[in-house]
Amino acid sequence: MAQTIGVIGGGQLARMMVPPAIELGLEIKVLGEAEGSSARPAVTQVGDYRDREAVLEFAKTVDVITFDHEHVPPDILNKLIAAGHTVHPGPGALRFAQDKLDMRRRLTELGAPIPEWTSAASVEDVDAFIREHGGEAVVKTPRGGYDGKGVRVVREGAEAADWFTDFPELLVEEKVPFTRELAQLIARRPSGASAQWTLAETVQVRGVCAEVIAPAPGASAETIDRAAEIARLIAEGLEVTGVLAVEMFETADGRLLVNELAMRPHNSGHWTQEGALTSQFEQHLRAVLDLPLGDPSMVAPHAVMVNILGGPQGEDVTTRFPEAMREQPAVKIHTYGKSARPGRKVGHVNAIGQELESTVVAARAAAAIFESEALA
Repeated sequence: MAQTIGVIGGGQLARMMVPPAIELGLEIKVLGEAEGSSARPAVTQVGDYRDREAVLEFAKTVDVITFDHEHVPPDILNKLIAAGHTVHPGPGALRFAQDKLDMRRRLTELGAPIPEWTSAASVEDVDAFIREHGGEAVVKTPRGGYDGKGVRVVREGAEAADWFTDFPELLVEEKVPFTRELAQLIARRPSGASAQWTLAETVQVRGVCAEVIAPAPGASAETIDRAAEIARLIAEGLEVTGVLAVEMFETADGRLLVNELAMRPHNSGHWTQEGALTSQFEQHLRAVLDLPLGDPSMVAPHAVMVNILGGPQGEDVTTRFPEAMREQPAVKIHTYGKSARPGRKVGHVNAIGQELESTVVAARAAAAIFESEALA
């Protein structure tokens, strides 16, 4: 069995893989982009993930490569495979998380439910789609977008004209009249076995995930089964290894439409740290090592995650620990070792409980302590 896991990317996801790796007796090494990254306790090499030689040198020190993000260039991923390194998820799967047009084409082939879409090579193509879809559309850059970046709702193609400077094609989709957003997480081993957590509801604020509630309140058995079926179809069809997050729209008539994919632990699964028998971070490590997967069952009827967005300006996030711990002793606090900045994800809090309302209140109250004005 491989014992040393290498994570490319030094962000908070890599940081949160460290505790379960230690608990499992595994060695974990991180290739961080810069000194002082979130995952600095495990960073063994600092280098650019776009630097082929740096990545190949790092890969020599580990048994299996996985990722904190999906941005490693395909040519470097293929070089890793050619050099005999084990990579999970592999480049064949990651391309569908890296390029939204490739993703839409492949999901169409698989028969997964998705919004109506087209590839646009010009402003005129965008305008034609808009005319056919109610006078507005969602335009996305194929690569590089996250947390609302690289996404625009437009009423005419000229509003996205500047993006054609950097991209020969753009993804254009119908603006879905959804009632809420859902996330279904699944973990899959290279040998094919998989395990899924309960369906969760995600709440976005200005394009950024603000809250996650598990299980998704009021979800019907049919919706739960359908979401699980969609995630399984995609994980198997794309041959994903590790954790896959499938973000979906739920419409007023009960349909589910796939919006985005992430092939790594994801913000929508942070609640599993305290809310599930096996967290997404432990499960990801198990999966990429092709170990038997853990039980994803919830440990309480409800789990709520609230992101700390921005943090206390002019202060270290940890200065608020005493108040948050005193006021909400049952809430678990996770911080990312990042400086406060408006809109930045600097941490999150998790609460679990028997009643949904009180669990939501506790999580929101704890997060608010980190967002309030500086204490007198």
